[in-house]
Amino acid sequence: MEYLRRGNDILLKTPDLDLDETLDCGQAFRWEREGNGAECKYHGFRLNTPLAVSAEKDYFRFFDTGEEEFLSVWVPYFDLETDYSEIKRILSEDRTLAKACAYAGGIRILRQDSWEALCSFIISQNNNIPRIKGIIRRLCEMYGGFPDITQMKGVSPEELAPLRAGFRAKYIADCVRKLNDGEIVLDEIKELPTDEIRKVLMRIKGVGPKVADCAMLYGMYRIDCVPVDVWIKRVMEQFYPDGFPEFVLPYAGIAQQYLFHYMRTSN
Repeated sequence: MEYLRRGNDILLKTPDLDLDETLDCGQAFRWEREGNGAECKYHGFRLNTPLAVSAEKDYFRFFDTGEEEFLSVWVPYFDLETDYSEIKRILSEDRTLAKACAYAGGIRILRQDSWEALCSFIISQNNNIPRIKGIIRRLCEMYGGFPDITQMKGVSPEELAPLRAGFRAKYIADCVRKLNDGEIVLDEIKELPTDEIRKVLMRIKGVGPKVADCAMLYGMYRIDCVPVDVWIKRVMEQFYPDGFPEFVLPYAGIAQQYLFHYMRTSN
């Protein structure tokens, strides 16, 4: 990773990053693309910190971003200090993953806030990306930004009706109650073994293994987690009926991102 300041912007040179593959692959739901072609621009947020970022000919431009914010917020968020070239080298020892890595080698795991990721993936259940984005946008409008749990303390499913989240409203309300009551403390459980975190998160109404694994992968950087949807289920049944090879397991969450994008878009 190399970067320099130019006016109010940060110019970043880094390998293994594609904005479309990373920001528009179902990891996060608060990014919108502007324009077409190679030099696209995205607008989005990490919690309530906004960003506009573009892919230009030789670098990525982070608009109106100070160096301190870039290093403290966006370098971790885009996982820029992780060597994805080395991860892809390891994964590519498997024939199927070699094809997936070559096809979608610009995907990085977005290291999101644990509460934002958990709330977002509760909303994502049996939903499509445009509707998920709409519900989250209305949630932010209701609270003047992405709310923290104290802002939502005591909220009822009826009070969340303007979100048009349907049955998910009661799940959001239950999650908020458990977090505010201290029954679940995200900053504490993220230090537990993965299987234990999953069990704790599944105490929340409506949170099953897939939502829990999404919350862990994207909100706690548990890159051994593999959220299983219909696409990944097909991949596992067809190519890995006995599970991933052992050398893949430490990076299984990253591997599933490559496989998901490859299987969903390559044909």
